[in-house]
Amino acid sequence: MSNRKSYKKSDEPSNMKQARFRRRALIGGCAAIAVAFAAGVGIATGTGTSSAEEADRPLKVPANSSGTDGTLIAYGDSKAGTTVKVYEDPRCPYCGEFERKLGPTLKDMVDSGKVRVEFHLAAFLDKSLGGQGSKTSLAALGAALNESPEKFKSFHDVLFANQPAKETDDDFGSTANLLEFADKVPGLRTPSFNKAVKEKTYAPWADKVADAFYDSDVTGTPTVKADGEKLTVIGEDGKAVSPKDFTRQVDAAVAGK
Repeated sequence: MSNRKSYKKSDEPSNMKQARFRRRALIGGCAAIAVAFAAGVGIATGTGTSSAEEADRPLKVPANSSGTDGTLIAYGDSKAGTTVKVYEDPRCPYCGEFERKLGPTLKDMVDSGKVRVEFHLAAFLDKSLGGQGSKTSLAALGAALNESPEKFKSFHDVLFANQPAKETDDDFGSTANLLEFADKVPGLRTPSFNKAVKEKTYAPWADKVADAFYDSDVTGTPTVKADGEKLTVIGEDGKAVSPKDFTRQVDAAVAGK
């Protein structure tokens, strides 16, 4: 694992930056795959729909998504006074560190009504690490969100708890692997969910979500904000801060309203 405490958008190779700007100029949510090939970026092959088929797939936005363009993933009571925004990439090991160590604490805050969470997910590590695990897992998370916000959150937690041992491994690029992980979420493996994951129904939506991350002012993952206040979630040692420290920071944001 890298010694860096976060993954940065600026770490992407120059051909990825060019592909990103070219992608925005194209019409349709699934242009990233075609641009990646045009830029000479390797895409690992997973099970399920081929990249060519994805490129022809129309945009379908999951039920339970929100925001003007459907790229916002919210979890918790909309009446909660404080919003915690979490920016992460499914393949980012420091995001996994955050989720495994502090995710349960954040969930307790949501369940108690203290805060609500907005997830802003990225897929830039596919380009810098090779493969398609970030985008494929993001599309699968869209299928879970289509079932319910609760199913999304449970599947999200399972994926971060089961990240590959090496960030260069592309286990999440396989829809067969993702469906096995989905078995850990009771009731998630509905026929509609299975079909959406296998066919990568929400791949175009995943492109839009990833583009929305690039349009933010966030420069690395994980980034966590409470009502706009950036929190320290990963220390200089690359480890998550203590749940007590994390709670203190969120409480300060709540008190400062």
